Amino acid sequence: MIAKTKITKTQATDLKVKLFRGFSDHSRMSILNALRSGPLTVNEIVEVTGLSQSNVSNHLGCLRCCDLVVRQQQGRFVYYRLSDERIAQLLDLADELLANVALGVNQCNSYD
Repeated sequence: MIAKTKITKTQATDLKVKLFRGFSDHSRMSILNALRSGPLTVNEIVEVTGLSQSNVSNHLGCLRCCDLVVRQQQGRFVYYRLSDERIAQLLDLADELLANVALGVNQCNSYD
């Protein structure tokens, strides 16, 4: 049995900040949004997002490293998908929240 590592509230906050940093990049968010509908190849992600192939590949590497995305080989194709359905749920919740606070978020200069 592996013992869980106890983390402090500060460490938990730091981890949340790091998690949300993964969502804060336009390219990574475009990729995550594309994968909400299901597994896609790099070429399909490029087509859906309009990003360059090198940009998609670079950010997929980042998302895989952070365990937000996983890859699966199927024949000669590699498909990428969200590693956990709760990522899609989190993005859905963000959409719902933005329906109520989008104007304030858009006008906020603190995040620019």
